[in-house]
Amino acid sequence: MKLSPKAITGVLSQQNKGASDWGWQGLVAYGCNKNIVVVDPVTVQVLQVLDKHKSSVVKVRWSRENYAHDQGSPYSLRLASGDSSGNIVIWDVAQGEPKSEFGDGTKPIQDLEWLQWQDASHDLIVALHPPYSVILWNADTGTKLWKKSYTETLTSFALDPFCFRHMAFLGQDCIVFIDDFSITKTPSSNGKKFYISSPTAGNAKGDTPVGSLERKSTSASRNLAKRMTKILVGEGTPREVEGSKTQELIALNECIQMTYLRSCRHHLMLVYPREILILDLEINQTVGIIAAERTGSPFLEVLPMLQRDVLYCLHENGSISCRVRRRTNMQTSLSPDAKEAFDDNNPGALEVAYDLRCQSDSIRMTRHCKVSGVAFCPVKETRLALILSDSRLVFWDLHTVDFNPDAKNSKSPLYTPGDDKILTNQELCNKVVPYPRLVLSDMIGQSYQLSSNHESAIKGHGVMLKFLMTGLLNGLHSPITVIRMCPPLTTKNWNIYEPLLAVGSQYGSIQIMNMSSGQIDKEYSVHTSIVRGIEWASLKSFMSFSYPKPGASGLVKNEIFLVDIISGKATALRTHRDQEPPLEMLRISYLKQYFILVFKEKPLELWDMKTLTILREMTKKIAIPTALEWSPSHSLKTLKKKIQQQQQQQLEHLGSGSETGADNSDNVSVSSTDNPVSDAKLSGKLSVKEHFVYTDADGILYHFLVEGNSFTDASKIPPESGMSSITWLAWKGDFLLFGDADGQLCLWDLKAKQARTNSTHRGWIKKVRFAPGRGNFKFLVLYNDGVDVWDINDGKPELHSSLKSPKDIPKVLDAEWVGSDRPILATVDGTLQMMDLALKKSSCAVEDMELPEDVFSPHLMSSKGMFLMKYLLQHQKWAETYQLKLTGLREEDKSIETGVNKNLSLIDRDLQEYLCNPRFGTAERSLITARLYGDESDVKFWTIALHYMKNGRTETISKSSSSVFVKQDTGDLYIPTNPVHQESHDLVDLSNLGDEGQRSSLCQQHRGQSLERCFDFLCDNESYKAYQLDRVSLHDSKRVTYQHTRKVAESYIMLGQTDRAVQLLLETEPESDSYYVDCLRSCLVASIRSSGASQSTIKLVATNLIASGKLLEGVQLLCLIDKGLDACRYLQTYSAWELAVWLAKSTLEYTECCEVMKRWVEHLSSTHVNQKSTAVLVLLSLGYFYKVIEMLYGMRQFNRAACFIESAMEFGLLKKTEENGMLLEAVFLEYARQLSSLGHRQSAIYYCSLAGDKGEQLLKEIEILFA
Repeated sequence: MKLSPKAITGVLSQQNKGASDWGWQGLVAYGCNKNIVVVDPVTVQVLQVLDKHKSSVVKVRWSRENYAHDQGSPYSLRLASGDSSGNIVIWDVAQGEPKSEFGDGTKPIQDLEWLQWQDASHDLIVALHPPYSVILWNADTGTKLWKKSYTETLTSFALDPFCFRHMAFLGQDCIVFIDDFSITKTPSSNGKKFYISSPTAGNAKGDTPVGSLERKSTSASRNLAKRMTKILVGEGTPREVEGSKTQELIALNECIQMTYLRSCRHHLMLVYPREILILDLEINQTVGIIAAERTGSPFLEVLPMLQRDVLYCLHENGSISCRVRRRTNMQTSLSPDAKEAFDDNNPGALEVAYDLRCQSDSIRMTRHCKVSGVAFCPVKETRLALILSDSRLVFWDLHTVDFNPDAKNSKSPLYTPGDDKILTNQELCNKVVPYPRLVLSDMIGQSYQLSSNHESAIKGHGVMLKFLMTGLLNGLHSPITVIRMCPPLTTKNWNIYEPLLAVGSQYGSIQIMNMSSGQIDKEYSVHTSIVRGIEWASLKSFMSFSYPKPGASGLVKNEIFLVDIISGKATALRTHRDQEPPLEMLRISYLKQYFILVFKEKPLELWDMKTLTILREMTKKIAIPTALEWSPSHSLKTLKKKIQQQQQQQLEHLGSGSETGADNSDNVSVSSTDNPVSDAKLSGKLSVKEHFVYTDADGILYHFLVEGNSFTDASKIPPESGMSSITWLAWKGDFLLFGDADGQLCLWDLKAKQARTNSTHRGWIKKVRFAPGRGNFKFLVLYNDGVDVWDINDGKPELHSSLKSPKDIPKVLDAEWVGSDRPILATVDGTLQMMDLALKKSSCAVEDMELPEDVFSPHLMSSKGMFLMKYLLQHQKWAETYQLKLTGLREEDKSIETGVNKNLSLIDRDLQEYLCNPRFGTAERSLITARLYGDESDVKFWTIALHYMKNGRTETISKSSSSVFVKQDTGDLYIPTNPVHQESHDLVDLSNLGDEGQRSSLCQQHRGQSLERCFDFLCDNESYKAYQLDRVSLHDSKRVTYQHTRKVAESYIMLGQTDRAVQLLLETEPESDSYYVDCLRSCLVASIRSSGASQSTIKLVATNLIASGKLLEGVQLLCLIDKGLDACRYLQTYSAWELAVWLAKSTLEYTECCEVMKRWVEHLSSTHVNQKSTAVLVLLSLGYFYKVIEMLYGMRQFNRAACFIESAMEFGLLKKTEENGMLLEAVFLEYARQLSSLGHRQSAIYYCSLAGDKGEQLLKEIEILFA
């Protein structure tokens, strides 16, 4: 039993709304008043409560994990939080301590975000400080790197997940876009302002999405498009005049959220209570509107996913809906008249639309219960946490159920990714273990490919989605009115003792908290009104009383209950009494034989605890107490003698040898562990003399003796001089303490017969309580404005520590001792704070806590432990069999070994079995490990690596335009397709299959889907081109203005769709200034063929145009004459890198595309761009595996490089040759060094053996080191 300092939180404040986050680290954090609560979603328990803020927490953000981890930069739990007074605190969650603190101004932080591009630094965080200042901070040091103030009042911002330079701000009436965000210098421009015009003009309620309106005729459809799709209007044109009508702008102050879509580039989402708008930023128009159902609950927040194009929508009624992107008509090429793009019978064919697939149950909202926030797991994307303002935390999991075509389904099914039947390599896999579907991309396939006849739908099977509630965590009820700790730990009860605290609330409920774990053990709704007092009757039962607010008469109905916490039985006392003065005190005697009830204007009552009957009601002559206390001294020794005598008599009576006698004595000894007087209750006839003292309004002390039914007035002592009305009495050992209304403490030393008075100068003393423990005379004093802890030394009280509210802590309502050195305070914000003796700390390191369940978290392990476990999970080439157990560490590292093995045992059983038998060897193990560790950078790397490795082996017999991985002398691993070429080291040996049909079916099974769109430039060229054609068709269908039409025509020219481009150019109105130019352009485009003398002229004109600053016009001309590669080179020269990549992937042959991409890699790797991690991913997507290994080695990512080499060899995509041998040996040598520094001898020796001559040298050093 550990009683470490901790805080236990209750209800949330209004300002905490939206202050929640689920990190890659696997933990949920949310703001609760001034605290931050950190919860483990797997075991659903609170790991940490962070307390440093002086005002309400308004933003919480986990740091990103998008960088390669090693012993120099290990996994850590870093969290940023911003409060309503403008301060930002960076936390080390594992230690429970702030690392740095900084701020600018005193207004609430509006928005907070860690930078996801972490090559340059892992510590950068962007904050929006009201009203319009954006500051880039170094979170580690608290240094301000730059500050930019804009001209508009800004409410939030969004960072573009696809491009680090782009950022959008939501203003009160506009959106501000900037495209020059940089970590090295302040953005120079004030950004471009855009206003929003109504998406539902003429449809005021906004109930019907645009896509569902029927279009009657072409002209009507054009007008409708004009009315509906004009969405972002540039600065200086707040409203557009169309004929005589003016088109009003939407007020952006109704917009509740703005965010980028994470699944596809150039898309921004605006959330309104009744609809969600999806804007395409290339054409500045709405491409999709999701309307709330007519009878449905309004939107509060929308979470866009990355792995699949899915939106989770949080509604006002607490339900969460899941919407999946609808399959659109993919354009692989356009028909000459491009009919399908403008088919008026099918207007929504190209709209970005999301189908509602499932919705969780709603939660009953009340005055005290509102939705405070929602967070999703970024690793799995199938788990959500819903935070409610009444302190509840609800976990929802997205599950799939098989599609039943017979059931009444209104929706078509979704399909699984279709890798159920994939063949595995027999060398890598001993037995087939079902693949555990842990993440969203494992559960459903890509929505934009899923028609029922698509190959992936044929491979997969139909499923439907549903939400399941998988966890619920409750907090304290608020407001707290009273707390009381159970009787203290003694030598007699230590084997059954639990540190329980009873907490009473304003609404009549009492919660029993286990103070060791910090969790709610039990909850009782026994009272109908405010709980006024609680006293423990034994370790497992308590008494409580309550009464409502007194009316004009001052009389109330008092409720008193005795509750047994084992059975839950609640016994009501004094049920026959009606209106009477309020009950002010309930005091149970030290030996739990009697209890006294003290009323406001009525004589006190003495009751028998055992029979729950009244023994005596005092006469009115006796004064009404202001404070009362039972004496801890009693005649228990005489009682024990009496019990022994009685046992002796029983034994003599029954005969000393009989079994019954032995049994009886057994019973007595067992029961005595709980309560010193339970033996007396057994005998039923014995009672012990006890005494109590109380003071009256004049300060006179009365002393009474109680024995059985007799009640004796022993003595009266006159008041102590200088003391005013006594408010509290406390008695321990030989010390009796008085606290009065003026803040004076009087200590009577009964043994030395001395009295000492100390003035605290803090006003009315509300409570005095001695700490438990023999010889421990510390006591706490509760005032209106805080708490003091005192200690008695040589009979003198001395102040130990002090706390003032509201300066140090919110107003303290009640205080108690949990242990001999652990005071606990209940504050007005509904929090319990168990503090250290100095009253400074109410948190501690996670490792010092006693959690009821063990938590799997590599981030909480030591640096050595976390990496040993990671490498062990990824691969075990040095061992004969793969097993999840670490052995062979040195003696001094045994604690690390124990910690690693404990964490390994906490991994899910199905996953443990699959890790021992994966389908795709080291690569797949590394991906699973990355997910377990929440390593964003690793997840990205291994997802792409595994995808291209799987596809690399199957391309050898397919005749698609994609390319093939083979080993070249240069070390690059791609050559253009050659159907004759075959290799013998396929994962599945495809060359020996005689039947062509059998061969193609195997190949079909073995080829994975294309990468999800979120990987953007890393997707294969075929699917990338199809998506780009799809988008241009969508832009085409949305055309409204001349500029827009021209932009679409230019895109068509660059993509080689010349027929449609000519059509669009000829649409220019004769009144337009560009009419003549566009007519000439259309003639040029129509007449050009790539041969002939005209080519050299056009090329000359194009280069002249580019030289004179007309880059795009020149590039279009080059594209017309099939000089796409030249066009890309010019774009790269003029730093239009992304446009060059877009053009290369959409139009160029594979080898030419590779040339453009390689140049881009060099650009990304340069020191001023510093995006080597992206460069590595681009090389991976090209199949240049040798270069990948070279770059990883240069970046000192030896573990990733070693695992990558092993994976490529397992897939037969890499063989050790003379050319690459030196590099492979160098990687293995450095990896062996790393393993040896971690203390793992066996693996270090194995990699030394692969590292050539230098490896042998290192091997000798290792042998000496481990000797």
